[in-house]
This record gives sequence, structure tokens and C-alpha cells, in this order.
Amino acid sequence: MGSERNSLVLVAVGGCCILSIVGGILLAYSFSYVEYYEFGFKRQKSTGRVDKSEVYTAGRYLYGPDMEFKVFPLDAHYVTLENAKIFTADKLEVDITVHFQYFLRKDELVLLHDTFDMDYKDVIQNSALDAMKGATTAYTTRELVSNRKLLEETIYKAVRERLGGTCCRPNCTAVQYACSQNCKPRATCTVKEKGYFVDVKYFQLGGVIIPNVVQERFMRALTLQEDSERELLVQETKVVRKNTTAMVQQTRNAAMEIRKNGEVEAKLTNAVALANYSAILEAARSDGLKYVFGVLGFSQQEHKNSFNYLRTLRELSTAHFTVDFQQRIVGNL
Repeated sequence: MGSERNSLVLVAVGGCCILSIVGGILLAYSFSYVEYYEFGFKRQKSTGRVDKSEVYTAGRYLYGPDMEFKVFPLDAHYVTLENAKIFTADKLEVDITVHFQYFLRKDELVLLHDTFDMDYKDVIQNSALDAMKGATTAYTTRELVSNRKLLEETIYKAVRERLGGTCCRPNCTAVQYACSQNCKPRATCTVKEKGYFVDVKYFQLGGVIIPNVVQERFMRALTLQEDSERELLVQETKVVRKNTTAMVQQTRNAAMEIRKNGEVEAKLTNAVALANYSAILEAARSDGLKYVFGVLGFSQQEHKNSFNYLRTLRELSTAHFTVDFQQRIVGNL
């Protein structure tokens, strides 16, 4: 009787130990974890059913041994498009390397899961490549090589709007470029207009490589363009020189006309001055002779004529006067 009781006690103790061990193991496996760099949905292990009613972040959760988390990266996804071939506006092929980093949107993680499940990375990378190729066709090879800032901004904008969509975010000031310009209100947005449910926060432009064959064509195009511009400048120079020659000749003609007009006006002024001078001089002489005739008492015309005759002779440089005892002569009149 005592041995049977001892056996029952041992069995009970053994059973309790076994139950404790099993319970401890089950309790240990009942905890599920989400790391600080992850998002997660609850998923039942036995059926694979995913509960998308809540997006879980970092923490330890007690949901039983049949429950786990289906996790998505919360940190940055790094994408490099190396030596991607694009076409420029002048129909030349150029290799471009770009790097960008995107983040999954927590509020749209359900849409991402329903659309792509876990196979979103290749889709996003291919879509970014298509956006980049479409954004560079408006620029020439020269612009791509010489203006890296413009090229980087253009590709970044195209990739950002292709992957992030054109809908406004709940907070457009959360990060730079959180909302695209003239974004569509969320209330009227469709799932397609939300893009690929990610935010492209950072973008870096790498190397821009022109293949040798393309470079030769590019240089040939540049040479032809320079020759065309040179010929245009030569033609413009000829036109300018011809116009300048015409302007010089017009200026010379105008100067000649002004000089001739001046000479004519000078001669006219001189002739008028001489005529006025002669008129004034003759008027003064006439008045002077009247006064002299009056003082000398010349009343007869023959005396006046003799006086004028003598005065005229005196004004001649070749005339020589002599005075004898029978003559008198008046000085300069």
C-alpha cells in the first residue's frame, strides 16, 4: 500500500515536471518578435493566413506558438542602376549610373502587400529604370554631359513621382518632396495613382558615359554644328561689313553735302557782306564828297569832276604826282 502511494506521487511529480517543461517550451515559442528595422503583419503558421488589420512595429508580442510575423524592411532600400542605357534628344545612346534609396510607407503597406506581396523590389527597380529613360529624352547629349545638376534633378523628379505616385501624403512637410507639385487630394485618389507605395527620399547621380562610337558621332555632330555656326557668322560678318560700308558712305555723303552747303552759305554771306560794305562805303563817300564840296565851295560840275578825277588818280598805285608853282593840291580826302 505504501509502495503504491509512493509510485503515484512519483508519477504525479513526473507529470508536473513534464507539463512544466512542455508549458515552458510552449510559452517560449508563443512570443513573436518584430525588429526595430521591420514592419510586420500577424500570420498564422498552420494556415498561412495573414492578418492585415494592424501594422506592427518593433516589439515582443505574445500570440501563441502558431502565430508569427510576416515582416517588411522599415529601413532604406538601396537601389543602383548601373550603366543604364538611355537615349537623348539627338538620338544617341548614353550610359548612366544612378543610386537612390526608398522607404516603404507604413500607411500603405497593406496595398503593397496586396499588390506585390514580397516581390516588389524588382518591380520597383524596373519601373524606376523606365522613368529614368523617359525623363532624359528631352535633353541633348551635350546637356547631359555639361549640366549634371539639371540631369540629376530631372531624373530624381521622374523616379520620385513614378514610385511615389501623384497623390498628396497625409503630411506634405514630413520630408522633402513628400508631395509632388500639384498633387491630387487623397480623398479622390485611386490605388494606381498612389504609385508603388514608397517614398524615394534620396537620389545620387553617378557616372555619365558616352560610348566611343557614340562619342565619335557626337563629336561629328558638334563639328558640323560648329561649322554651321561658323558659316553663319561669316555670312553675318559680310552683311555687317556691307552695311557698315554703306553707313560710312552715307555719312561721307552727308558730310560732303553739309560742307558744300556751308561753302555756298559762306560765299553768299561773303557776297552779301561785300555788297553791304560797298554800299556803306559809297554812301559814306558820297556824304563825304558833299561835305567837302560844300566846304570848298565847288558848285560847278566841272570842278567836281576835276576833283573826282584827281582823287581817282591818287588811288592808283602807278600814278605819280608832281607839283609846280601854278598848282595847289589838297591832301588825302
